[in-house]
Amino acid sequence: MEIPLNRERIRVWLLGSRTSYGALFTVFLYLLLIAIGFVYLYPLLFMFVTSIKSPQDLLNPMVQWVPTELYLGNYVKAFRVLNYPVNLMNTILVSVAPSLIQTLVCSVIGYGLARYRFPGKHLVMGLILATFIIPPQTTVIPQMLTYRELGLLGNILSLILPATFGQGYRSAIFILIFYQTFISMPKVLEEAARLDGASDWLVFARIAVPTAIPAYVISIIFSIVWYWNETYLTVIFLEGGIQTLPMQLAKFTQAYENLYPPGMVNIFDRINEAVKMSGTFLNILPLLLMYFVMQKWFVESVERSGITGE
Repeated sequence: MEIPLNRERIRVWLLGSRTSYGALFTVFLYLLLIAIGFVYLYPLLFMFVTSIKSPQDLLNPMVQWVPTELYLGNYVKAFRVLNYPVNLMNTILVSVAPSLIQTLVCSVIGYGLARYRFPGKHLVMGLILATFIIPPQTTVIPQMLTYRELGLLGNILSLILPATFGQGYRSAIFILIFYQTFISMPKVLEEAARLDGASDWLVFARIAVPTAIPAYVISIIFSIVWYWNETYLTVIFLEGGIQTLPMQLAKFTQAYENLYPPGMVNIFDRINEAVKMSGTFLNILPLLLMYFVMQKWFVESVERSGITGE
């Protein structure tokens, strides 16, 4: 009688039951998750490992994932080439200021579209969707000519002004996020506040905003990341006035050779893959730190709003 009982226990342990998945499925699930995670993390791991390799490790084909020493000379060179402190502050200013303004403005627009009825509402929604569908490359020339006439080229106002009027970078998707958030808010909350004498702005500030915190967190994080990584528009609008880290990274090789002329330095100080990877890692390091700090709120906001990003 012992043998069938043990076989049944082993079968349940391996294949699972109605209340458990079983060891085989659990192992398969973890292997699948590890494989997917490795696919996403491989570029970042390769970048970091390469960035801490010494010139000798780069020339040694036996050294792949574990360098023989922790070499930080590549970061020192990349730090100087990127002019890191100045360009970092410029990048934070260019990313954070338009993002905060854009998020606030998009929330007001989304609230108005979700909670009020007015003539032309559907036309406005259609135009907002059109700004999301139409590539920004098709409108960048008229924008640049307009900013040139206004004297805004090379000025951060060329990014702040569109964000102020709900036309910042990918504003349409944030308007839709807030529209979907506010349209699902129970009307009884607003009606109760108005019975107590609250104005429209007070209802928005005291009732709508607290219920939309996940949407605000998602919008601010995505907006900062997108403004940070945007190089096409920032090069056109800010070149000659403000230099950001991605803009400096785009001309990293030229800037490195100006600082370390090939004929004036030894072969180990010439630009190589490790220095380029160090510059790239320094460029994304603030975003990684922001994500680690805000990871808890970011995950909770994604779960509540059902929004996924790029």
